[in-house]
Amino acid sequence: MRLSTCFSPALLRLPTFGRATVAFLVLAIAGFATIAQANTPNGELRLITHSSFSLPQPLLAQFEKQAGVKLVVIKAGDAGEMLNKLILTKANPIADVVYGIDNTLAAKALAAGVLQSDSAAAAPASANADPLALPTPLMAVDYGYVALNYDKAAIVKKAMTLPTSLDDLALPAYQNTLAMPNPATSSTGYAFLLATIAAMGEEKAFAWWAKMRSNGIKVTKGWSEAYNTEFSRNGGARPFVVSYASSPAAEVFYSKEKIDVSPTANLFLPGSVFKQVEAIAPIRGGSNPEATTAFIAFMRSPAVQQALQTSMWMYPVASTATREPVLLRHAQEPTAFETLPLALIAEKGPGWVSRWTQVVLK
Repeated sequence: MRLSTCFSPALLRLPTFGRATVAFLVLAIAGFATIAQANTPNGELRLITHSSFSLPQPLLAQFEKQAGVKLVVIKAGDAGEMLNKLILTKANPIADVVYGIDNTLAAKALAAGVLQSDSAAAAPASANADPLALPTPLMAVDYGYVALNYDKAAIVKKAMTLPTSLDDLALPAYQNTLAMPNPATSSTGYAFLLATIAAMGEEKAFAWWAKMRSNGIKVTKGWSEAYNTEFSRNGGARPFVVSYASSPAAEVFYSKEKIDVSPTANLFLPGSVFKQVEAIAPIRGGSNPEATTAFIAFMRSPAVQQALQTSMWMYPVASTATREPVLLRHAQEPTAFETLPLALIAEKGPGWVSRWTQVVLK
């Protein structure tokens, strides 16, 4: 899970949509309408997603009109929690389509057999615009970078210098300064764990995590608890938080006062940045395959690819999408980041999470 319009209780300011905006959204998805013909069955389409799912209501209403269905959105916590719920309800699926499974969770979802791999909605990997192609039936929708953020004012108040490496962050000078979501329940936290392993190697990474435990790292259930409760920007005590490279831009976008400079910034320490690719897929045993196909196309349509940038704070996979100015100015993409092969995540990931739990929490 990551940024959404519930980005911060102190910064809530939903964007308003006038007639011109609604008209734009309607026109922008005209290309999508061809896949939702009149023979699409009426009824409901159940979407299960993480808690950060957020798109403009006029856009969702237009999908419902075109597809002839009512979209029921089931927000199931962080992405890790969401997938666990899908696995637990596999015998009696609670949704028809899932959005938010990412490259850290893809192997687990495929192994669990919760996705409809032979669906008409599936496409070859070449259809994924992002270079980190995901296996069928997962289709990339957006991508982002899990990264460290810091609260500028808190750093100044504490007269701290910024760390230049992860090893610095484990020094006594930075005791009790970092908050992060739990890798066992949060894809954001899991991505951060994977970044450290990819950069340092397994043994050195877990030695670092042991130091971070001694240095007072704060672990939360999910991203929202880490960012909106523990992060000093939102009234907490931790000036560093595991979040996203787009978070500083969201701070500007949702600020009650007009500001030109974000109160937070990214700290792209080597080994702390992970590229996360989010996908959509049909659920095995879903009850509305036609509408599912329509919704998958909708999520990759020009209108959604444009809107998700300032509603879910991710980067669009469509190369034709225009980058929103607030992202261009305040959320530059990092030039260096970590990734791991999906097969390696599938093989080693569960063991890494168990080991992390023993090292950091037990």
